[in-house]
Amino acid sequence: MLDSIDIHSSVAVYVQIENHVQFAIASGRLKPGDQLPSVRELSERLGVNPNTVAKSYRDLEVMGLLYTRRGMGVFVNKNIDAKCREDCRKRIIGRMHEVVAEAKAAGMTRKEINDVVEASLAVDATPYGETPASVLALAKVKKTASGK
Repeated sequence: MLDSIDIHSSVAVYVQIENHVQFAIASGRLKPGDQLPSVRELSERLGVNPNTVAKSYRDLEVMGLLYTRRGMGVFVNKNIDAKCREDCRKRIIGRMHEVVAEAKAAGMTRKEINDVVEASLAVDATPYGETPASVLALAKVKKTASGK
């Protein structure tokens, strides 16, 4: 968790950091009371400006996911894991629904959509990285029996 971000992603770096923390809480990799890396430590690890990390931590604190103990550091809030899990699931399901609706509107079949989901599940990928070639290969349009 919090080992890498993709500066080429369309998702802002501070949002990537926020999302990584939320995903870690939702999945149980970060538990209530766990301490996060210091702003300086995380900025050095990720190669980003400390202000970017500080903004992410502030935003997460405003959301109620983290709290700061002066001189001690930043910690995961208690009793927030279930809410975080539900919020993440709602957001991800909403995005997945939107993507499926777009795919259907673009003429993709149920099988083609399922093939993309299965190929995505088969690769070990992190959020915000490049789409693996094995998944992108599914973008090639197959010719129909009539040759069109």
